[in-house]
Amino acid sequence: MLNTSRARRGMVTSPHHLASEAGLRVLREGGNAVEATLAMAAALAVVYPHMTAIGGDGFWLVAPPGEAPVGIEACGRAAARATPALYLDAGLEVIPPRGPLAANTVAGTVSGWGEALALSAEKGGRLPLSRLVEDAVWHARNGFPVTASQSELTAQKLPELADVAGFAPSFLVDGAPPATGSVMKLPALGDTLARLGTEGTDAFYRGALAREIAQDLAAAGSPVSAEDLAACRARRVAPVSVGLPGMMLYNMPPPTQGLSSLMILALFSRLGVDAAEGFDHVHGLVEATKQAFLVRDRIVGDPDAMGEDPRAWLTDEALDRLAARIDPARALPWPAPPSAGDTVWLGAIDGEGMAASFIQSIYFEFGSGVVLPQSGIVWQNRGSSFQLRGEGPRVLAPGRKPFHTLNPAFATFADGRRMVYGTMGGEGQPQTQAALFSRYALFGQELQAAITAPRWLLGRTWGAETVTLKLESRFPPELVAALREAGHDVEVVAPFDQMMGHAGAIARHADGVLEGAGDPRSDGGPMGF
Repeated sequence: MLNTSRARRGMVTSPHHLASEAGLRVLREGGNAVEATLAMAAALAVVYPHMTAIGGDGFWLVAPPGEAPVGIEACGRAAARATPALYLDAGLEVIPPRGPLAANTVAGTVSGWGEALALSAEKGGRLPLSRLVEDAVWHARNGFPVTASQSELTAQKLPELADVAGFAPSFLVDGAPPATGSVMKLPALGDTLARLGTEGTDAFYRGALAREIAQDLAAAGSPVSAEDLAACRARRVAPVSVGLPGMMLYNMPPPTQGLSSLMILALFSRLGVDAAEGFDHVHGLVEATKQAFLVRDRIVGDPDAMGEDPRAWLTDEALDRLAARIDPARALPWPAPPSAGDTVWLGAIDGEGMAASFIQSIYFEFGSGVVLPQSGIVWQNRGSSFQLRGEGPRVLAPGRKPFHTLNPAFATFADGRRMVYGTMGGEGQPQTQAALFSRYALFGQELQAAITAPRWLLGRTWGAETVTLKLESRFPPELVAALREAGHDVEVVAPFDQMMGHAGAIARHADGVLEGAGDPRSDGGPMGF
């Protein structure tokens, strides 16, 4: 994708074209941005099952026309039975990344769908959930073509997943990964989505469907119970924000890493860089990332267990102090503790100006790998990020929320523009946000060019095991050499590498013109009308 898409009546973007089409259909029928985003989220849970599912968590930023954004936190808590002793007594020093003991938190995203629909209705939304899951149900029951990324990742992760409860019957064909382009059906998931459309999102947590979910989780060996499901509620939260000259940036508060996304851009804006793509741009953002991650890894986790207010790190005093630590010529020694993650970001802005930035995740590809037979739900492994020993907000405890890499972004500009943007990619999410936003907002690049341009990634993330500074091979050799000379441990990767995330963005100008962009590294992109 080379050119920015433009429209007037509405725009959506997602990492799969069938999901984008589902969102566009909703906008054409008079639905708003929230309704379109929910339709895309449901469709992605079917056609991109390695990246997301309704058995995961979700976070929204919703901005009604002319208003500041509202956050919706749909993060499931650790089960009442999920204690360090559960694992330590079994001889485990860490929570396993796959299997039923990794499925130790409630899946919150469907509760977030419900809260988002309630907010939508307050602002005039009218489409029922049964309509919004229509495309997802059709694809699940009638079949969808398997993407190359699903086929390749199934093969790559098969040794970890083949023996996990429910995985093989759902996602293997005669014991092997599905071929790219082959048709896959997920009828049990389709029936579950149809039931949610009829019965409402509350059915996921309380009632007959919830009992079936709890039965299958127990049969698989997960500690999550019916009581844990019944206690789940999404909640509206105030976003964290920071001002840059001529613009205001918003993101999600803990337990997400939204703080670090804002800090990177705020620190970089203090470095005096005046041009994109050169050494100062890449080095400056990488070094800002290191400072932000050091703060994030020290303080961010379950907000009820945190000892510091994250907003204290977004003051001018704190940001000036950290920016002064950045050497404009030399790299700070790295790494710090890495994080992984598998996710989808999607967004929409409708013709009236309502904006939705949403991210939904099951953590690793296919999450825990546990697939519930009665409902077809893939359950997340977000709780595998908990620690079993020590102190702090990331130590496992019943009812505690896990640390999340998820962070949907939103920005407003003094010239009247409003922008939603984000990406999948775990540790890379704040870095990709910084790359695309700085290129577009600070240096005036076209929106699509800002996403298509070569990207970098510091540390380990989705699809990558090393903790180097990874650069796509399209960067000029002289820039690569300069970064190495400055002390960066550089690794050159493929020209359009999926580990760099699946980014997207939509901007609405004051005159109503919409600009949309998608990622050539994904299977989707923007659609408008």
